[in-house]
Amino acid sequence: MAGMRISGTLCMRTVLLSAAAVLLATGCGGGSGGDAENGDRPTGRPSHGAAPAVDRTRVPGVGDALWSRVPADSRQIVVVYGKGVDSGDATVALYTRHGRNWRQERDWPAHNGKRGWTTRHQEGDKRSPVGVYTLSDAGGVLPDPGAALPYAANPAFAAPHYWPKTHWHDFDYVIAIDYNRVKGTSPLDPTRPEGQSKGGSIWLHMDHGSGTSACVSLSKAGMEYLLTHLDPAAHPVVVMGDRAHLAG
Repeated sequence: MAGMRISGTLCMRTVLLSAAAVLLATGCGGGSGGDAENGDRPTGRPSHGAAPAVDRTRVPGVGDALWSRVPADSRQIVVVYGKGVDSGDATVALYTRHGRNWRQERDWPAHNGKRGWTTRHQEGDKRSPVGVYTLSDAGGVLPDPGAALPYAANPAFAAPHYWPKTHWHDFDYVIAIDYNRVKGTSPLDPTRPEGQSKGGSIWLHMDHGSGTSACVSLSKAGMEYLLTHLDPAAHPVVVMGDRAHLAG
């Protein structure tokens, strides 16, 4: 009888030790839940660490409202990502379409209207207009850098010298944003088809380090890149606004 009691006690200890080993293994990521060393995870639910899928058939940050206004034949988009509705700070990015997918080519720090953005731009409000606009004409004080867009070199682009000296080179290079203007004309053309009160002469131009009257400004290198890469055959457009309006 004593021998049986000893044997029973040893069997119980063995069972308890085996159960403890199973619990420890499970707590360290072992067992049927997956192999921690090999990175296997249970099927049927996504990993919390997995990156969300990226839709490359759309330009990031642009919602349905503005995306629906991008022409179907456009293969180049300049996006102006405004920092905030009342901010003059922005980022400009160039995207090109390859097949069905869009790829970012370059981006640059930029500025927009010093008072931010508006969906109802008026002359003198110091805000840039939110929207989608074609890009069809360019020019500036400096000679043509090799632009594919029609380029009008003209000293009349020069900023008046009663402006601060930091602004004198703003219009060395410009690309007209086709807001309330006649496409196919020099950016200097003063015609306002929708009336003078709606404003006009809204351009991409060279930066002076702060907000503008309504234009979008970026570095000389950025302007040279856009001028030598935007192609009329690709039907380039600008999509512009603060990030909230862009995503709407």
